[in-house]
Amino acid sequence: MASTSTGNTQAHGKHPSWPPEPIPPVGYLSRKALPIKRNDAEPLTRDDVQFDLLNYIFLDTNAVFTNPTPGKNGSKTTFHDLYISALYNSTKCSKVLKDKMIETPAFAVELAKISLLTNVGRINTTMAFFPEMKTALRTYHPVPSLQKTDGNAQDAPRIKNCLKAALLPSEFKSVPPSTPEEILEKNKAGQRPPTSVVNLIFVLANHAAPLASVHFDGALNFLDLFLPNKRLSSTDRARAFLWLVYYYLEDSNSTNPFDDDYSKSNPGKAPLLRHLNDAELKGENVDTPEELDWGRMMSNQRNAFLQRLVSSIEYEKKAKSSAPHFVSAVPETGHRKRTRHFASETSTKDEGAFLYYVPSKVEPTPSRNMIKGHGSEIQNTATTQEERTLLQQAWHIVTTTDPLIDSDEEDADQNARLDYTRRLDVINRLRGRPPTPARAPAENILGRDASERQRTSSWN
Repeated sequence: MASTSTGNTQAHGKHPSWPPEPIPPVGYLSRKALPIKRNDAEPLTRDDVQFDLLNYIFLDTNAVFTNPTPGKNGSKTTFHDLYISALYNSTKCSKVLKDKMIETPAFAVELAKISLLTNVGRINTTMAFFPEMKTALRTYHPVPSLQKTDGNAQDAPRIKNCLKAALLPSEFKSVPPSTPEEILEKNKAGQRPPTSVVNLIFVLANHAAPLASVHFDGALNFLDLFLPNKRLSSTDRARAFLWLVYYYLEDSNSTNPFDDDYSKSNPGKAPLLRHLNDAELKGENVDTPEELDWGRMMSNQRNAFLQRLVSSIEYEKKAKSSAPHFVSAVPETGHRKRTRHFASETSTKDEGAFLYYVPSKVEPTPSRNMIKGHGSEIQNTATTQEERTLLQQAWHIVTTTDPLIDSDEEDADQNARLDYTRRLDVINRLRGRPPTPARAPAENILGRDASERQRTSSWN
């Protein structure tokens, strides 16, 4: 019994052993860290875009790729010309962009480098590259190392649309290959190139995980070639990238012009990638002072643009809220509710209710100043107000009086009463002259004048 009790105690005293955390599948971490994540107006540095890698890829002079351009079938070209030609011949490439690519070859190279980053997914579709971008769905990022010409790099969604339409002439009527196996089958069948270089890069990026053990050691994949912080040589990564492009577009069995000793002795394996030490790593992708200054300048320009944009939006909202409009209920203004309104002749579609006119929010000119003194409130008429001319008074009435408000509800100031008095005097002088009606009897006039004087004295 004792031994049994001891055994049970030892059994219950053991801590449960949890299974180890599963190792993420190959390519998962690369896919997760692939898109560049930066705040709005934050520049993309050379390290972000891996400028040295892009530079080595587009500076390669090996003319070993088949040119798919109609009329040039069979001729060989470099990757530089192959990729730029694919962008130029895309059905989604605008005429303005094509003209700029021909006019400024340096802009074509910059656009091709940004497009390659979009092609592999390093630049996602939430990025834009011009500071006047207004939509809240994207963020602006200057790229000093890839925006040294005056061309407009547009935004990532337009670039991606251009890439998706960069197909071979034979692929417009059929479905382009979507797996590495389909591309190799077309290649072995004698179709060269079996697909466009842009579509090939899409396929390699989408199948980076399964190809990791085919062309690499299993711990590295195609997307890792474009990621920073891998401590891999840019020249070796560019060589491995071009090796893969040649392997699928040209020939997977014969000698690859981008082979090294390792890939020659191990068919199907990409060239080895050399790891850099700290000193070598610091020498790659170094931003120049001019690029840093330009990036800060464009960030400031973007922030100033956003401030102006926000101010204009707020101003438009205020102007819209104070503009005249119609409502289906009687509006309230100040401390009293207007009881007389001109209703619109039209009614709403759903209901037969009247639409009431709400004038613009213009502050009325005060006619009396409320002065408090000795605990009592008295009204003081503004007798010291400067008298307006006829033209000034007419303009004042036009700009401050709502024509749809009953005149009984208006607050008449001294100038308005003076204007009414002058008009009455003119009418009195004209009465009795053709074609005006005859004057009223004298006693009626005297009685009316007395009543007018009495009413005027009550105002004062």
